[in-house]
Amino acid sequence: MKIVNFKLYKVPPRWLFLKIETDEGIFGWGEPVIEGRADTVSAAVTELMENLIGKDSARIEDHWNMMYRSGFYRGGPILMSAISGIDQALWDIKGKSLNQPIHSLLGGKCRDSIDVYSWVGGDEPKILIEEVNKVVEKGFHTIKINGTGRLKYLDSFKEVDNLLERMDLLKSNFGSSLRIGIDFHGRVHKPMAKILLKKLEEYNPLFVEEPLLSENMEGIAELGRNSSIPIALGERLYSRWDFKKVFESRAADIIQPDLSHAGGITECKKIAAMAEAYDITVAPHCPLGPIALAACLQVDAISYNCVLQEQSLGIHYNKSNDLLDYIKNPEIFNYSNGLVSIPEGPGLGIDVNEEYVIEMSKIGHNWHNPIWRHNDGSIAEW
Repeated sequence: MKIVNFKLYKVPPRWLFLKIETDEGIFGWGEPVIEGRADTVSAAVTELMENLIGKDSARIEDHWNMMYRSGFYRGGPILMSAISGIDQALWDIKGKSLNQPIHSLLGGKCRDSIDVYSWVGGDEPKILIEEVNKVVEKGFHTIKINGTGRLKYLDSFKEVDNLLERMDLLKSNFGSSLRIGIDFHGRVHKPMAKILLKKLEEYNPLFVEEPLLSENMEGIAELGRNSSIPIALGERLYSRWDFKKVFESRAADIIQPDLSHAGGITECKKIAAMAEAYDITVAPHCPLGPIALAACLQVDAISYNCVLQEQSLGIHYNKSNDLLDYIKNPEIFNYSNGLVSIPEGPGLGIDVNEEYVIEMSKIGHNWHNPIWRHNDGSIAEW
Protein backbone atom coordinates (compact mmCIF):
# COMPACT_ATOMS: atom_id res chain seq x y z
CA MET A 1 0.00 0.00 0.00
CA LYS A 2 1.71 3.16 -1.24
CA ILE A 3 1.45 6.76 -0.06
CA VAL A 4 0.05 8.84 -2.91
CA ASN A 5 -1.03 12.18 -1.47
CA PHE A 6 -1.37 14.34 1.62
CA LYS A 7 -3.42 17.35 2.69
CA LEU A 8 -2.91 19.89 5.46
CA TYR A 9 -5.72 21.77 7.17
CA LYS A 10 -5.12 24.70 9.52
CA VAL A 11 -8.24 24.91 11.66
CA PRO A 12 -9.37 26.96 14.66
CA PRO A 13 -8.71 27.41 17.47
CA ARG A 14 -4.95 26.79 16.87
CA TRP A 15 -4.53 23.34 15.32
CA LEU A 16 -3.07 21.78 12.17
CA PHE A 17 -4.43 18.49 10.82
CA LEU A 18 -2.71 16.21 8.31
CA LYS A 19 -4.39 13.60 6.10
CA ILE A 20 -2.19 11.03 4.33
CA GLU A 21 -3.80 9.04 1.48
CA THR A 22 -2.82 5.69 -0.03
CA ASP A 23 -3.39 4.00 -3.37
CA GLU A 24 -5.88 1.58 -1.76
CA GLY A 25 -8.15 4.35 -0.54
CA ILE A 26 -7.16 3.99 3.12
CA PHE A 27 -6.12 7.23 4.77
CA GLY A 28 -4.75 8.32 8.12
CA TRP A 29 -4.90 11.46 10.25
CA GLY A 30 -2.19 13.21 12.25
CA GLU A 31 -1.85 16.44 14.18
CA PRO A 32 1.54 18.04 13.47
CA VAL A 33 1.63 21.43 15.16
CA ILE A 34 3.57 23.69 17.45
CA GLU A 35 1.21 26.13 19.10
CA GLY A 36 1.83 29.50 17.45
CA ARG A 37 3.98 28.06 14.64
CA ALA A 38 1.40 26.17 12.54
CA ASP A 39 2.59 27.57 9.21
CA THR A 40 6.22 26.74 9.96
CA VAL A 41 5.39 23.16 10.88
CA SER A 42 3.17 22.90 7.78
CA ALA A 43 6.17 23.81 5.61
CA ALA A 44 8.29 21.16 7.37
CA VAL A 45 5.61 18.51 6.81
CA THR A 46 5.50 19.38 3.11
CA GLU A 47 9.28 19.01 2.83
CA LEU A 48 9.30 15.66 4.64
CA MET A 49 6.38 14.26 2.66
CA GLU A 50 8.29 14.76 -0.61
CA ASN A 51 10.39 11.72 0.32
CA LEU A 52 7.39 9.60 1.35
CA ILE A 53 5.23 9.83 -1.77
CA GLY A 54 5.29 6.44 -3.51
CA LYS A 55 6.66 4.63 -0.44
CA ASP A 56 5.08 1.70 1.42
CA SER A 57 2.99 3.21 4.21
CA ALA A 58 3.59 0.19 6.48
CA ARG A 59 7.32 0.81 6.97
CA ILE A 60 6.79 3.26 9.79
CA GLU A 61 10.07 2.67 11.66
CA ASP A 62 12.09 3.13 8.48
CA HIS A 63 10.17 6.28 7.53
CA TRP A 64 10.73 7.68 11.03
CA ASN A 65 14.47 7.10 10.80
CA MET A 66 14.61 8.58 7.31
CA MET A 67 12.83 11.74 8.43
CA TYR A 68 14.92 12.09 11.58
CA ARG A 69 18.38 11.00 10.43
CA SER A 70 18.59 11.82 6.71
CA GLY A 71 18.35 15.58 6.95
CA PHE A 72 21.68 15.95 8.81
CA TYR A 73 20.15 18.58 11.13
CA ARG A 74 17.73 17.00 13.56
CA GLY A 75 15.58 17.54 16.62
CA GLY A 76 13.86 20.68 17.82
CA PRO A 77 10.19 21.65 18.01
CA ILE A 78 9.48 22.27 14.32
CA LEU A 79 11.04 19.18 12.75
CA MET A 80 9.91 16.84 15.52
CA SER A 81 6.34 18.15 15.42
CA ALA A 82 6.24 17.57 11.67
CA ILE A 83 7.54 14.02 12.16
CA SER A 84 5.00 13.50 14.96
CA GLY A 85 1.97 14.24 12.81
CA ILE A 86 3.22 12.11 9.92
CA ASP A 87 3.94 9.24 12.30
CA GLN A 88 0.45 9.44 13.82
CA ALA A 89 -1.13 9.33 10.36
CA LEU A 90 0.96 6.33 9.28
CA TRP A 91 -0.04 4.40 12.38
CA ASP A 92 -3.67 5.34 11.73
CA ILE A 93 -3.36 3.90 8.22
CA LYS A 94 -1.76 0.69 9.49
CA GLY A 95 -4.45 0.15 12.10
CA LYS A 96 -7.25 0.77 9.61
CA SER A 97 -5.66 -1.54 7.03
CA LEU A 98 -5.57 -4.37 9.59
CA ASN A 99 -8.87 -3.41 11.26
CA GLN A 100 -7.10 -3.12 14.61
CA PRO A 101 -6.54 -0.31 17.12
CA ILE A 102 -2.96 0.89 17.15
CA HIS A 103 -2.42 -0.35 20.71
CA SER A 104 -3.24 -3.88 19.56
CA LEU A 105 -0.41 -3.69 17.04
CA LEU A 106 2.02 -2.51 19.74
CA GLY A 107 1.52 -5.48 22.05
CA GLY A 108 -1.97 -4.88 23.34
CA LYS A 109 -3.26 -2.65 26.08
CA CYS A 110 -2.30 -3.01 29.73
CA ARG A 111 -5.25 -0.87 30.94
CA ASP A 112 -8.83 -0.24 29.88
CA SER A 113 -8.98 3.43 30.86
CA ILE A 114 -6.78 6.20 32.23
CA ASP A 115 -7.18 9.17 34.56
CA VAL A 116 -7.61 12.48 32.77
CA TYR A 117 -7.17 15.93 34.21
CA SER A 118 -8.65 19.28 33.37
CA TRP A 119 -6.80 22.58 33.17
CA VAL A 120 -8.63 25.18 35.23
CA GLY A 121 -8.36 28.90 34.64
CA GLY A 122 -9.17 31.60 37.10
CA ASP A 123 -6.22 33.30 38.71
CA GLU A 124 -8.69 35.21 40.87
CA PRO A 125 -9.75 33.15 43.92
CA LYS A 126 -13.53 33.52 43.46
CA ILE A 127 -13.37 32.65 39.75
CA LEU A 128 -11.07 29.71 40.50
CA ILE A 129 -13.59 28.04 42.82
CA GLU A 130 -16.35 28.54 40.25
CA GLU A 131 -14.22 26.94 37.53
CA VAL A 132 -13.18 24.02 39.71
CA ASN A 133 -16.79 23.35 40.67
CA LYS A 134 -17.66 23.09 36.97
CA VAL A 135 -15.06 20.41 36.27
CA VAL A 136 -15.79 18.54 39.51
CA GLU A 137 -19.45 18.38 38.48
CA LYS A 138 -18.29 16.76 35.23
CA GLY A 139 -16.56 14.03 37.24
CA PHE A 140 -12.96 15.22 37.22
CA HIS A 141 -10.97 14.67 40.39
CA THR A 142 -7.63 15.95 39.07
CA ILE A 143 -7.00 19.52 37.92
CA LYS A 144 -4.07 21.72 36.94
CA ILE A 145 -3.81 25.41 37.76
CA ASN A 146 -1.39 28.18 36.86
CA GLY A 147 1.25 28.78 39.50
CA THR A 148 2.09 32.42 38.91
CA GLY A 149 2.05 35.24 36.41
CA ARG A 150 5.28 36.80 35.19
CA LEU A 151 8.15 36.77 37.67
CA LYS A 152 11.59 38.34 37.61
CA TYR A 153 14.67 36.49 38.87
CA LEU A 154 14.03 38.20 42.20
CA ASP A 155 10.54 39.52 42.77
CA SER A 156 8.10 40.53 45.45
CA PHE A 157 6.09 37.94 47.36
CA LYS A 158 2.83 39.10 45.78
CA GLU A 159 2.63 36.20 43.33
CA VAL A 160 3.74 33.76 46.03
CA ASP A 161 1.00 34.98 48.37
CA ASN A 162 -1.61 34.84 45.58
CA LEU A 163 -0.79 31.20 44.87
CA LEU A 164 -0.89 30.25 48.56
CA GLU A 165 -4.26 31.99 48.91
CA ARG A 166 -5.65 29.96 46.03
CA MET A 167 -4.26 26.73 47.47
CA ASP A 168 -5.85 27.57 50.85
CA LEU A 169 -9.20 28.07 49.14
CA LEU A 170 -8.97 24.81 47.21
CA LYS A 171 -8.02 22.91 50.34
CA SER A 172 -10.83 24.42 52.40
CA ASN A 173 -13.45 23.83 49.68
CA PHE A 174 -12.42 20.41 48.41
CA GLY A 175 -10.12 18.90 51.03
CA SER A 176 -7.99 15.99 49.88
CA SER A 177 -10.59 14.73 47.35
CA LEU A 178 -9.15 17.02 44.67
CA ARG A 179 -5.72 16.30 43.20
CA ILE A 180 -3.96 19.51 42.13
CA GLY A 181 -1.10 19.95 39.71
CA ILE A 182 0.55 23.38 39.59
CA ASP A 183 2.07 24.62 36.33
CA PHE A 184 4.93 27.09 36.75
CA HIS A 185 5.14 27.20 32.91
CA GLY A 186 8.87 27.91 33.00
CA ARG A 187 8.05 31.44 34.18
CA VAL A 188 9.95 31.10 37.43
CA HIS A 189 13.69 31.39 37.95
CA LYS A 190 15.59 29.45 40.59
CA PRO A 191 15.67 32.03 43.41
CA MET A 192 11.87 32.35 43.40
CA ALA A 193 11.27 28.67 42.60
CA LYS A 194 13.09 27.65 45.79
CA ILE A 195 10.72 29.83 47.82
CA LEU A 196 7.59 28.64 46.04
CA LEU A 197 8.36 24.93 46.40
CA LYS A 198 9.13 25.33 50.08
CA LYS A 199 5.86 27.17 50.74
CA LEU A 200 3.81 24.68 48.72
CA GLU A 201 4.97 21.54 50.52
CA GLU A 202 2.27 21.81 53.20
CA TYR A 203 -0.45 21.59 50.52
CA ASN A 204 0.76 18.27 49.05
CA PRO A 205 0.21 19.12 45.38
CA LEU A 206 0.15 16.21 42.95
CA PHE A 207 3.06 17.76 41.06
CA VAL A 208 4.72 21.02 40.12
CA GLU A 209 5.23 21.36 36.38
CA GLU A 210 8.24 23.08 34.78
CA PRO A 211 9.48 24.75 37.98
CA LEU A 212 12.29 26.00 35.74
CA LEU A 213 12.79 25.87 32.00
CA SER A 214 14.03 22.47 30.87
CA GLU A 215 17.32 23.90 29.62
CA ASN A 216 18.13 24.44 33.31
CA MET A 217 18.08 20.69 34.03
CA GLU A 218 20.76 20.89 36.71
CA GLY A 219 18.72 23.55 38.52
CA ILE A 220 15.57 21.40 38.36
CA ALA A 221 17.49 18.44 39.76
CA GLU A 222 18.68 20.61 42.64
CA LEU A 223 15.13 21.76 43.37
CA GLY A 224 13.99 18.14 43.38
CA ARG A 225 16.64 17.11 45.89
CA ASN A 226 15.41 19.78 48.27
CA SER A 227 11.66 19.32 47.93
CA SER A 228 9.16 16.54 48.63
CA ILE A 229 6.88 17.69 45.77
CA PRO A 230 6.98 15.53 42.61
CA ILE A 231 8.39 17.47 39.66
CA ALA A 232 6.93 17.16 36.16
CA LEU A 233 8.40 18.37 32.87
CA GLY A 234 8.83 17.45 29.25
CA GLU A 235 6.43 19.34 27.00
CA ARG A 236 9.44 21.22 25.58
CA LEU A 237 11.58 18.14 25.02
CA TYR A 238 11.38 16.47 21.63
CA SER A 239 13.12 13.09 21.55
CA ARG A 240 14.47 10.22 23.65
CA TRP A 241 17.86 11.94 23.48
CA ASP A 242 16.41 15.05 25.12
CA PHE A 243 14.73 12.93 27.80
CA LYS A 244 17.92 10.95 28.41
CA LYS A 245 19.29 14.03 30.21
CA VAL A 246 16.22 14.04 32.48
CA PHE A 247 16.70 10.39 33.42
CA GLU A 248 20.44 10.66 33.98
CA SER A 249 20.13 13.75 36.18
CA ARG A 250 17.11 12.37 38.12
CA ALA A 251 15.53 15.79 37.53
CA ALA A 252 11.88 14.68 37.25
CA ASP A 253 9.41 12.28 38.80
CA ILE A 254 6.85 12.68 36.01
CA ILE A 255 7.61 13.24 32.34
CA GLN A 256 5.16 14.86 29.92
CA PRO A 257 6.14 14.10 26.31
CA ASP A 258 3.75 15.55 23.76
CA LEU A 259 2.63 13.11 21.06
CA SER A 260 2.46 16.01 18.57
CA HIS A 261 5.89 17.39 19.47
CA ALA A 262 8.11 14.48 20.53
CA GLY A 263 8.18 12.23 17.49
CA GLY A 264 4.67 10.81 17.58
CA ILE A 265 3.65 7.32 18.65
CA THR A 266 6.87 5.66 17.47
CA GLU A 267 9.12 7.88 19.59
CA CYS A 268 6.92 8.41 22.64
CA LYS A 269 6.44 4.70 23.28
CA LYS A 270 10.25 4.46 23.43
CA ILE A 271 10.48 7.45 25.76
CA ALA A 272 7.89 5.86 28.07
CA ALA A 273 9.82 2.57 28.10
CA MET A 274 13.04 4.39 29.00
CA ALA A 275 11.25 6.22 31.81
CA GLU A 276 9.93 2.98 33.29
CA ALA A 277 13.50 1.74 33.79
CA TYR A 278 14.08 4.80 36.02
CA ASP A 279 10.76 4.35 37.91
CA ILE A 280 9.48 7.58 36.36
CA THR A 281 5.82 7.95 35.49
CA VAL A 282 4.40 9.40 32.27
CA ALA A 283 1.57 11.92 31.88
CA PRO A 284 1.48 12.93 28.20
CA HIS A 285 1.09 16.64 27.46
CA CYS A 286 -1.93 17.37 25.24
CA PRO A 287 -3.62 20.81 25.22
CA LEU A 288 -4.39 20.14 21.53
CA GLY A 289 -7.06 18.58 19.34
CA PRO A 290 -8.78 15.18 19.05
CA ILE A 291 -6.18 13.55 16.81
CA ALA A 292 -3.37 14.32 19.26
CA LEU A 293 -5.46 13.04 22.18
CA ALA A 294 -6.33 9.82 20.34
CA ALA A 295 -2.61 9.27 19.66
CA CYS A 296 -1.82 9.84 23.36
CA LEU A 297 -4.36 7.23 24.40
CA GLN A 298 -2.69 4.61 22.19
CA VAL A 299 0.60 5.09 24.06
CA ASP A 300 -1.22 5.30 27.40
CA ALA A 301 -2.78 1.93 26.63
CA ILE A 302 0.51 0.07 26.16
CA SER A 303 2.74 1.84 28.70
CA TYR A 304 2.46 0.54 32.26
CA ASN A 305 3.94 3.73 33.74
CA CYS A 306 1.43 6.08 32.02
CA VAL A 307 -0.94 7.12 34.79
CA LEU A 308 -2.43 10.48 33.85
CA GLN A 309 -3.54 12.13 30.60
CA GLU A 310 -3.97 15.82 29.86
CA GLN A 311 -6.84 16.87 27.57
CA SER A 312 -8.15 20.19 26.29
CA LEU A 313 -11.94 20.00 26.61
CA GLY A 314 -13.10 23.43 27.76
CA ILE A 315 -9.60 24.88 27.96
CA HIS A 316 -9.41 28.66 27.57
CA TYR A 317 -7.67 28.40 24.19
CA ASN A 318 -10.68 26.63 22.68
CA LYS A 319 -12.99 29.60 22.32
CA SER A 320 -14.15 29.21 18.71
CA ASN A 321 -13.93 25.41 18.50
CA ASP A 322 -13.40 22.63 21.00
CA LEU A 323 -12.07 19.11 21.16
CA LEU A 324 -15.19 17.29 20.01
CA ASP A 325 -16.16 19.55 17.10
CA TYR A 326 -14.02 17.82 14.49
CA ILE A 327 -14.99 14.17 15.03
CA LYS A 328 -18.14 12.22 14.20
CA ASN A 329 -17.84 9.94 17.25
CA PRO A 330 -17.41 12.41 20.15
CA GLU A 331 -18.57 9.73 22.59
CA ILE A 332 -15.08 8.24 22.23
CA PHE A 333 -13.90 10.89 24.69
CA ASN A 334 -16.70 10.51 27.23
CA TYR A 335 -15.21 11.00 30.70
CA SER A 336 -16.60 8.96 33.59
CA ASN A 337 -15.45 9.43 37.18
CA GLY A 338 -12.34 11.23 35.96
CA LEU A 339 -11.37 8.47 33.51
CA VAL A 340 -11.50 8.04 29.75
CA SER A 341 -11.69 4.63 28.07
CA ILE A 342 -8.99 3.52 25.65
CA PRO A 343 -10.41 3.66 22.08
CA GLU A 344 -11.12 0.28 20.52
CA GLY A 345 -11.78 1.34 16.92
CA PRO A 346 -9.29 0.69 14.11
CA GLY A 347 -6.27 2.96 13.88
CA LEU A 348 -6.54 5.93 16.19
CA GLY A 349 -10.15 5.03 16.91
CA ILE A 350 -11.63 8.38 15.88
CA ASP A 351 -13.76 9.28 12.87
CA VAL A 352 -12.62 12.70 11.69
CA ASN A 353 -15.36 14.86 10.16
CA GLU A 354 -13.43 15.84 7.06
CA GLU A 355 -16.25 17.96 5.63
CA TYR A 356 -16.24 20.12 8.74
CA VAL A 357 -12.43 20.20 8.78
CA ILE A 358 -12.42 21.53 5.20
CA GLU A 359 -15.08 24.11 6.04
CA MET A 360 -13.18 25.38 9.10
CA SER A 361 -9.85 25.39 7.26
CA LYS A 362 -11.28 28.18 5.11
CA ILE A 363 -11.40 30.23 8.30
CA GLY A 364 -8.09 28.93 9.63
CA HIS A 365 -6.33 30.75 12.43
CA ASN A 366 -3.35 32.95 13.16
CA TRP A 367 -2.86 32.01 16.81
CA HIS A 368 0.28 33.17 18.59
CA ASN A 369 1.02 33.24 22.28
CA PRO A 370 1.05 36.67 23.94
CA ILE A 371 4.29 38.58 24.38
CA TRP A 372 4.83 39.54 28.02
CA ARG A 373 7.13 42.20 29.44
CA HIS A 374 8.16 43.11 32.96
CA ASN A 375 7.53 46.60 34.28
CA ASP A 376 11.14 47.49 33.39
CA GLY A 377 10.45 46.71 29.71
CA SER A 378 12.37 43.42 29.56
CA ILE A 379 10.80 40.31 28.06
CA ALA A 380 9.04 38.00 30.52
CA GLU A 381 8.61 34.25 30.11
CA TRP A 382 5.06 33.41 29.03
